[in-house]
Amino acid sequence: MSDILDSLRLGRDVVRAEGEALLALSARLDGSFSSAVEILRECRGRIVTAGMGKSGHIARKMAATFSSTGAPGFFVHPAECSHGDLGGITGDDVVLLLSKSGDTSEVLAMLPYLKRIGARIIAITNTAGSGIARAADVSILLGVGFEACPMDLAPTTSTTAMLAIGDALAIVLMQVRSFTREDFARNHPGGRLGRLLLHVQDLMETEDLPYVTEDVTVREALMAILNHRNRGIVMVTDEAGLLSGVVCDGDLKRLMLRHEHLLELPVREVMTKNPQTIAPGALASEALARMEGRFTSLVVTDNGNRPLGLLHIHDILEARLV
Repeated sequence: MSDILDSLRLGRDVVRAEGEALLALSARLDGSFSSAVEILRECRGRIVTAGMGKSGHIARKMAATFSSTGAPGFFVHPAECSHGDLGGITGDDVVLLLSKSGDTSEVLAMLPYLKRIGARIIAITNTAGSGIARAADVSILLGVGFEACPMDLAPTTSTTAMLAIGDALAIVLMQVRSFTREDFARNHPGGRLGRLLLHVQDLMETEDLPYVTEDVTVREALMAILNHRNRGIVMVTDEAGLLSGVVCDGDLKRLMLRHEHLLELPVREVMTKNPQTIAPGALASEALARMEGRFTSLVVTDNGNRPLGLLHIHDILEARLV
């Protein structure tokens, strides 16, 4: 039991040490951070990240975060740069160099080329007078005193601080560039986050829509329902082509008990007037919320109530929105 308690205490100490380092880093951020954001905002190329070892893992994550939030980025391995990978970096790029010491030899070896092509350099390091700090256009200092490792050896607190700086740069840049939820969805089409931001217009049917005019009979409306993909609904439009109602197969089943000659009645007498509609720019998740437990289809209309499409709950299910 004592071993378990000691493990829990030590685990809390590590988390506490890293948390305190992040709070201190937050208070210590200064104009160098703002300058780095401005350099990134002005970048005409891509954001390139580089680091060795654990710093390299953080650099990879930074590049992925930049890319997913609207600022194309990629990671280069400093050791591979001397063997051709430097050719992927251009003078329009901004290069983020990560190194706790600031004097990692493989990272320092990149500097002559970066200077020669005129790429802007942002250093993220723990040492103000280090090689990359002196060469960079802007240096963001971590100010980490000790690692959470009890021997002060394994990169722990320093890499957590690097990660936080990368996230801060990406999120601030995202807001400066007015990156929207819709932009995020376009960058994440395969993930649940992206699917939650799908719009009605992304899923709605627009071809061969089931609709009839008000003067047709219920029989003709039923034929239109049966001939359209088994969606169980037909839209009814007036002389101007505007939506005036809908007829669902479930409604017809209930009406047959009350009307002996239902199929010969004008459809305007049995249609649901003022049906539920939705705009094409609405979120598909909003459409799902309105459908659940009430109906299976929504008519998509423009501002003038003209039908543009039809959204069925099957379209939402096929998009794996739930």
